[in-house]
Amino acid sequence: MRDKFNAFLTKQMFEPSLIGIFVNPFYLARIALLREIKTSGKEIVGKTLDVGCGTKPYEKFFSSSKYTGLEIETTINREGKSVDVFYDGGKFPFADNEFDSIVTNQVLEHVFNPTEFLSEINRVLKLNGKLLLTVPFVWDEHEQPYDYARYSSFGLAHLLKQHGFEIVESKKTANDFRIFAQLLNAYIYKITQRNKVIRQLFTFFIMSIISILGMLLSKILPKNNDLYLDNIILAKKIENVQLLHTV
Repeated sequence: MRDKFNAFLTKQMFEPSLIGIFVNPFYLARIALLREIKTSGKEIVGKTLDVGCGTKPYEKFFSSSKYTGLEIETTINREGKSVDVFYDGGKFPFADNEFDSIVTNQVLEHVFNPTEFLSEINRVLKLNGKLLLTVPFVWDEHEQPYDYARYSSFGLAHLLKQHGFEIVESKKTANDFRIFAQLLNAYIYKITQRNKVIRQLFTFFIMSIISILGMLLSKILPKNNDLYLDNIILAKKIENVQLLHTV
């Protein structure tokens, strides 16, 4: 019974239903991210690499013939994650042009060497292959001390262009009143984390109301495309970065 309940909670964290409003303090962020991944994920096909895969929560939304999860070799990543291949954080252990598609969700902010990271993504992705990249713009520090950066849409566009990619589609999530509701819930979550029972009570009775109000007010108040939670970018590899660097 406990295992089933834990599985239910895990699913609600990444793939929330309406019930998730009452059990997931990050409901607004996660449901917005999920919707965009489902839409852009239609372009992810063939042999696919998930960089920083974690538990592979979005695998089923891609039409992949083979799906490989890659993570940095750590004790934490060895426990409770769905990893197929581990690496040292440098060169990916794959051949050039091996994958048709690559996804990396909420990972780039934890990468201490983004230039090498994106160069490796370019190297192992086939020409004209697709990259689905999601990265937070506004969010609190998390997974400390491995939280190194935040990226604007313009910063990501510049980085991707530098590394041989052309942006096919760029979207922003919660670019309305939902961002304030979600950040308030994130604040409450942090200040109640010492007491698990209190945090669960706040999630069910307080944060759920804040989430609902955030959704309602987002329908009434205007959007602001300069203030948002996450970037969702679908890009296509158009050049080889090794060739670019030798010009």
